[in-house]
Amino acid sequence: MSLAEATSPAKPDPSEDVALRVRNLVVGFRRSTILDGISFDVKKGEILGFVGASGAGKSVLLRTIIGLIQPRAGSIEVFGRELSSTQELQKQLIERHWGILFQQGALFSSLNVRQNVQFPMREYLDLSPRLRDEVAEAKLAMVGLPPDVGNKMPSELSGGMIKRVALARALALDPEIVFLDEPTSGLDPISAGDFDNLIRTLQRTLGLTVFMVTHDLDSLHTVCDRIAVLADGKIIAAGPMSVMLASEHPWLKAYFRGKRTRVAGNV
Repeated sequence: MSLAEATSPAKPDPSEDVALRVRNLVVGFRRSTILDGISFDVKKGEILGFVGASGAGKSVLLRTIIGLIQPRAGSIEVFGRELSSTQELQKQLIERHWGILFQQGALFSSLNVRQNVQFPMREYLDLSPRLRDEVAEAKLAMVGLPPDVGNKMPSELSGGMIKRVALARALALDPEIVFLDEPTSGLDPISAGDFDNLIRTLQRTLGLTVFMVTHDLDSLHTVCDRIAVLADGKIIAAGPMSVMLASEHPWLKAYFRGKRTRVAGNV
């Protein structure tokens, strides 16, 4: 059962294709405003790449959406449910329908790989130990890892393997939305390319909606259906890569058509 079906007695409107809607969001710390009234939508089944300069507030936005940071103003809706006005039990139900991959993987160092993947299951599902093991093994296979990896500790894994285990954990509850925070950060170009392909394959196979914070130009080119650009606390552009490449905005031009980009012939 989908989140929309589970949380609403009314039949969903088939014309409604928005998975995540953010309106007039303001986030800050003390006297500093990081996000200044931003609004955007993430459509069901798409991969939206969220990009901006270092320190622009991309990760702050992701953490605000998932509830780790409280906004000063604005609204966040997931499948039509406004999070700030949603009762705690319904909010927990919403959280069961999303998965999160943090920038460095954020695996629990005291748990082995299998136990890390099982962690959301222990929190939300009443499964037998045997079934948890089977589901964890299936999720590891889904991200391209063999069963024997389940017995390893995070300290025994390469950077690419840590990302894949973290992604397997994000998929543990069969989410409808996946939030990815710099998923290819720290990976070599080959591993990053493989991870991009994995994300796209899983998105198509599982019908996922993906909100991806990234600065990786290759990911933006090869994986994302649309791109939203954050600068000075606001979204200055949104659309497919063709819109980014055609823009004459100074920051967009420097980022997408600069010396280190594909259009410059260096990739």
